[in-house]
Amino acid sequence: MGKNRVSLFLGLSIVSVVMASCGGNSATPPANAASAQMPGEAVYRNTCAVCHQSQGEGIAGSFPPLAKSDFLANREKAILQVVKGSSGDLVVNGVKYNGIMPPQSLKDHEIAAVLTYVYSSFGNTRGAVTVDEVKAVREKM
Repeated sequence: MGKNRVSLFLGLSIVSVVMASCGGNSATPPANAASAQMPGEAVYRNTCAVCHQSQGEGIAGSFPPLAKSDFLANREKAILQVVKGSSGDLVVNGVKYNGIMPPQSLKDHEIAAVLTYVYSSFGNTRGAVTVDEVKAVREKM
């Protein structure tokens, strides 16, 4: 294969893996899940951690960090990112990422819970996200 075909093949392979692994899993955690878990922690571990990693550090050059992330300052934008996904350039903490985040198949209460978890974890201190905030963003779409 020529260099362009190899690059295209690798790019499509990465997109396929991302789509499969970050596509969301809105399954309810098992009843025996640790009771100390925050409600959004299980959603994070099942849906977000594969790309953004267990401590929110992301993967350099591929997936932006959620830890101490300046992207989270705009709550509406953060909610929209989870609801609608995105592709193309995204700058987080001064670093440019160019990738794809598919929309997540999560219910409003799961989005509120997972963002509340992210907003109160990984060095972030941005407070709780409410179901009403998520609904308001969906209504604007």
